[in-house]
Amino acid sequence: MTGTVIKNTGSWYVVRTDDYQLFSCKVKGNFRLRGIRSTNPVAVGDRVEIIPGNDGTALIADVLDRRNYIIRRATNLSKQSHILAANVDQVLLLVTIAHPETSLTFVDRFLAVAEAYRIPVVLVFNKTDLYSDDERRQMEDWMTLYRGLDYPCVACSALNGEGIDELRQQLSDCVTLLSGNSGVGKSTLLNALVPGLDARTEEISEAHDTGQHTTTFSQMFDLPGGGSLIDTPGIKGFGTFDIEREELGHYFREIFSIGQQCRFQDCTHTHEPQCAVRQALDEGRIAVSRFSSYLGMLEDKDEDRYRKGY
Repeated sequence: MTGTVIKNTGSWYVVRTDDYQLFSCKVKGNFRLRGIRSTNPVAVGDRVEIIPGNDGTALIADVLDRRNYIIRRATNLSKQSHILAANVDQVLLLVTIAHPETSLTFVDRFLAVAEAYRIPVVLVFNKTDLYSDDERRQMEDWMTLYRGLDYPCVACSALNGEGIDELRQQLSDCVTLLSGNSGVGKSTLLNALVPGLDARTEEISEAHDTGQHTTTFSQMFDLPGGGSLIDTPGIKGFGTFDIEREELGHYFREIFSIGQQCRFQDCTHTHEPQCAVRQALDEGRIAVSRFSSYLGMLEDKDEDRYRKGY
């Protein structure tokens, strides 16, 4: 019997079969021994084979071939990955200019990993209702930067409804992963997009202007206009996994494009002569923030210099 994983609590999985039955599932005992370097060999969005039991539960016996997936380095387990979701059409990455502030380093790392796994990303700049004039100008600057790289950007407020209709159109008939730092408003946005859901939300910590966990497990929700949205726990950092040093420049769109003009085909854009990327940086054709993110990923093996995820 085949189905789709729609919820992962860490110890149990909920699988919706192709004939719309729901089963609470465990992973078959020997499944984890097949060399999968992941803290969660089964993820929301996975297509799986299950073996129903006599008590209404089932065992997940196999994961069918994935169309794609998106992963990050597992917290405190540098040799393992954590799969955020599988078989997705796109990602909505929520970004906030303040309350709390999302770092450009986090955004660029996420985008690079999504590029590596060929998953489109829409940047959603949330909480516009809270921004000062200066913060709105900063938001526009960030949106201009990423739109210039052909990343779609949407400004929205999950509280007052700004941008929600545009997002609904973007989500129609797609399987979408919803991700971002803790506190950026994922649960509030989910409530706006799925009427009647009433997902729990929390206030931002005034002392540190940081978010608190309200989502503790991953779950897929059906959208009224068609398609589905996968909600995941908030993350504070995004450690990259299995991206080779010599391939990293491929996943920064402008660096890859301009890098074709470098003298050396394997140019790392750090010290080589006649580097077109460094020349473009000097001329302002590559943003300093993007190049800094590239260098950070290139040089930082263990990711510990950035904030760790939960």
